[in-house]
Amino acid sequence: MSAILDLDQIACSGNGVEHDIETPHGVLHVTMRGVPKGNRPVILTYHDIGLNHKSCFNTLFNYEDMQEITQHFAVVHVDAPGQQEGAPPFPSGYRYPTMDELAEMLPSVMTQLKVNSMIGIGVGAGAYILTRFALNNPALVEGLVLINVDPCAEGWIDWAASKLSGWTSNLVDIVMSHHFSTDELTENQELIQTYRLHIAQDINQDNLALFCGSYQYRQELDIERPIVGLNEDTVNTLTCPALLVVGDTSPAVEAVVECNSRLNPTKTTLLKMADCGGLPQVVQPGKLAEAFKYFVQGMGYIPYVLLSHLSNESVPSAGMTRLARSRTTSSSSITSMDSSRSRNNLNSLLEGNTTGAMDSQARPQTMEVSC
Repeated sequence: MSAILDLDQIACSGNGVEHDIETPHGVLHVTMRGVPKGNRPVILTYHDIGLNHKSCFNTLFNYEDMQEITQHFAVVHVDAPGQQEGAPPFPSGYRYPTMDELAEMLPSVMTQLKVNSMIGIGVGAGAYILTRFALNNPALVEGLVLINVDPCAEGWIDWAASKLSGWTSNLVDIVMSHHFSTDELTENQELIQTYRLHIAQDINQDNLALFCGSYQYRQELDIERPIVGLNEDTVNTLTCPALLVVGDTSPAVEAVVECNSRLNPTKTTLLKMADCGGLPQVVQPGKLAEAFKYFVQGMGYIPYVLLSHLSNESVPSAGMTRLARSRTTSSSSITSMDSSRSRNNLNSLLEGNTTGAMDSQARPQTMEVSC
């Protein structure tokens, strides 16, 4: 297991430019690193409740293999309203945006930053927001990495009981149980203490309560698994490639498996990381970076993937040039030869299987990863 650093020590390398962007539902704080490169997408991140973009993603984006990827892309980190470092409290009577409205804020971000498309990485509430955004704006999303995504409306809080018992005093415990299993809360003390202190001390508690409430009252994602060759063009589901990620001891396992059952099996990979809990991007950043490298390779980006466990052999791909496709056909490009090869590479890498990979056209891609 990776050592857990003090959150004050995991500042991302490189200077990000901070923006406060006006949207139809209020101001959104974003941090942009790098400049959009030609017609390539940006990598856009959205964090979970109780976190901000730094505490959720810095460990992953500081990882050496991840930095090899991000040198080819601009990165946009989105902080949900009121969740960024030093955020002031909202005025009395402020109505926090719903989850659907949070998704509706993102087009303004892309317009303001002159971004044409994105590859999204979301965790928990952020994964839900990015999924909703992709369903509403499929032409703007080239791929999604969804960690601990829950497509269901039912939350993890008995909201009425919590409110009656003065729930704000227990907010930190509620959020911790969202992130971590009971075993993880008792066994991984260094990680737990780091994030408990962060949630309690670094995030404005009133603002956090509003974000939690928005997530608790979310609507179910109205998505349905298409029947290949029959109703792919009529059902409501993601049209872009998706990598679903969950630790095998995470509280979100059942929710992620449920989401996987509703997505197109020819475009979806389920990565279940063994010996990993609720924050795989923090605990296993190397394994996740490796998987993400193959994921973006499958979309025609990144000139090669370095396989460190195979004597530094490299696997060629389509090069940094985008696969020859129009915006209207990009959603089906995962079935191309280069994409299929990259999915095979991903399967082989993460399973240690050098003889081949699962049939990406026949069934969901489920991988048990030993971390």
